[in-house]
Amino acid sequence: MPRAKGGVKARKRHKKYLKQASGFIGGRGRLYRQARETVERGLVFAYRDRKVNKRNFRSLWIVRINAAARLAGLSYSQFMNGLKKANVALDRKVMADLAVSDPKAFGDLVNAARKGLAA
Repeated sequence: MPRAKGGVKARKRHKKYLKQASGFIGGRGRLYRQARETVERGLVFAYRDRKVNKRNFRSLWIVRINAAARLAGLSYSQFMNGLKKANVALDRKVMADLAVSDPKAFGDLVNAARKGLAA
């Protein structure tokens, strides 16, 4: 029985990595071993940064809400506490968008938070 070598599968595997590495500079885009190491490292970063991206956006939304709330005379924590007491259930993404694009609607939220704090 002849010896089976992994030529077809190896070529397919190599092509898969080299296709993912297209656009990389130098050997990283042309040489299999360097390409594989770079692609795998990039995939690790992509996985990690999908989580980091969520953190960064939440932090951005909080900064925007805080800035708008302070213009209305409340701190971020007072604002959020007042909304919670007033049973207003909006997520930070929506509130940040209101703070930037519709200050009047955000002012209504601030009034609701003030009423919640007073109660």
